[in-house]
Amino acid sequence: MARTIEEAIVSNLVLYSIPAFIALIALEVMWARRHRDARGYMFRDTAASLSMGLANVIVSAGAKLLSIPFFALVYQHRVADVGQPAQWWSWLVLLLAEDSCYYWFHRIHHEVRLFWAVHVNHHSSEYFNLSTALRQALLTPLTGPIFWAPLALVGYPPWMILTAQAWSLLYQFWLHTEAIDRLGPLEWIFNTPSHHRVHHGKNVRYLDRNHAGIFIIWDRMFGTFEPERERVVYGLTKDIHSFNLVTISFHEFAAIARDVRQAKALRAKLGCIFGRPR
Repeated sequence: MARTIEEAIVSNLVLYSIPAFIALIALEVMWARRHRDARGYMFRDTAASLSMGLANVIVSAGAKLLSIPFFALVYQHRVADVGQPAQWWSWLVLLLAEDSCYYWFHRIHHEVRLFWAVHVNHHSSEYFNLSTALRQALLTPLTGPIFWAPLALVGYPPWMILTAQAWSLLYQFWLHTEAIDRLGPLEWIFNTPSHHRVHHGKNVRYLDRNHAGIFIIWDRMFGTFEPERERVVYGLTKDIHSFNLVTISFHEFAAIARDVRQAKALRAKLGCIFGRPR
């Protein structure tokens, strides 16, 4: 756990940033009213996104009761001591290592249907704005920790891992906007709104691309990068057209259950669960 009050505060950066999130959303609403070509906001969609964000905060708080002891257990059996809070290079390594963990967490949640069922609600909006950033999945706080366990294994204590996860989420908030165009040379290294618009697109060429958190280099290295070319159409390949929080959160689990019931062979049933999303 965080060893001091200061460390506890740092590990809850996202929670303390919520007022800034709301203020920036209000500014983007005003921007969208002046730019009719933007997808903008729709009240029921925004309300659903904010409600999902609030629910995620509650679930995440409870999930820490499991993830922190899990990280602490792995840390007790660490094979190295890379996590040195007093050393600047340790934080630099953490910046890159945590972002790599996030890339694989995010990519696998797109490529394995069971994990996609957990993550899909973040992509369920047909709008793309800062409120979409808050449409967080309810169950990723439970499926995520295993992807960050390597950080504890090489010697990062739980509070440093939580801090790195927090700054990654803070960075990703501003990516969910149409108000910022391409950013020149920064596009080669960093994840940007342009790259993340692609990630939220249901255009065929944009599906399962640009899984980056902070650095786009992972997508470039592992073949999942796609630049923004054509105008992005947001949402799912099969949109759910619902603002009900239960439907948004669990519709893909219902689809998996239906497909498993209809499948005949065991291999087909397993494919419905662990194969690629349909």
